[in-house]
Amino acid sequence: MVTLLIEHEITDLATWTAAFERFADARRHAGVRSHRIAHPLDDPTRIVVELDFDGAERAAEFRDFLRDVVWADPSSSPALVGRPVTRLLESVPI
Repeated sequence: MVTLLIEHEITDLATWTAAFERFADARRHAGVRSHRIAHPLDDPTRIVVELDFDGAERAAEFRDFLRDVVWADPSSSPALVGRPVTRLLESVPI
């Protein structure tokens, strides 16, 4: 399993959540198996999103879609502040 980790600043959680939900079909078609959303206890203007995929290729493709399509268009990401930081994480069996 590979996780696409996304962290960025937002202006408003309700606006961000509505935008996130508009892309539910895109996530499903991209192969997102599950997702988790959190924010630091001391900073509600930051959001952390974890999207789980079966493999790195699909995770990287979706990251590129977010960067090139969603985040490039302010109307698609109305609550986004700045440029998101992303990482592809692989689970480590221990």
